[in-house]
Amino acid sequence: MTLPIRTSLLLLLLALPFASVEAEDDKYADTIKVFQNAGESGSFFGNSYGYAVFPTIGKGGIGIGGAYGKGRVYVGDKYVGDTSMTQLTLGLQLGGQAYSQIIFFEDKRAFDEFTTGNFEFGAQATAVAITAGVSAGASTAGSSAGASGGKNNATTVGQYQKGMAVFTVAKGGLMYEASIGGQKFSYTAK
Repeated sequence: MTLPIRTSLLLLLLALPFASVEAEDDKYADTIKVFQNAGESGSFFGNSYGYAVFPTIGKGGIGIGGAYGKGRVYVGDKYVGDTSMTQLTLGLQLGGQAYSQIIFFEDKRAFDEFTTGNFEFGAQATAVAITAGVSAGASTAGSSAGASGGKNNATTVGQYQKGMAVFTVAKGGLMYEASIGGQKFSYTAK
């Protein structure tokens, strides 16, 4: 190989890790922007201690189901750690879906509870669905749910329950579900 080609290939290989980090950062920034512009969830950014955001959680099942997603945790707007969510469900279910999720922490106590390492939402918990057609009982915590419009003009009803408020936005898929299962979260500081 000639020297210019080798040099170009070396520069390209050195730039690849930075391009994937930038794409990863964009994915989180885009998801945060969706929640900032989607109804009442936007107001939680100004009055919460912090939040965990999951750009994509994939969920599927045939009788036995599961879900998984990776996320980031922020205090204010500062990225402080990584989180992952796993879920196992049992019951009548068929299909698959993908959605984004955000969990707001009302105060430091709620943040500390979530970031202790292994936090779990119970099976009876629900989330506020931001896009019409999403089952409010499909996810985690929040005592009320409502949805209208699309992800950029939705109006929602949500409040803190035990220091946390959860919102979801459907990304795609179709799933029929009458199942029981909770979400479990792990946290690793940055």
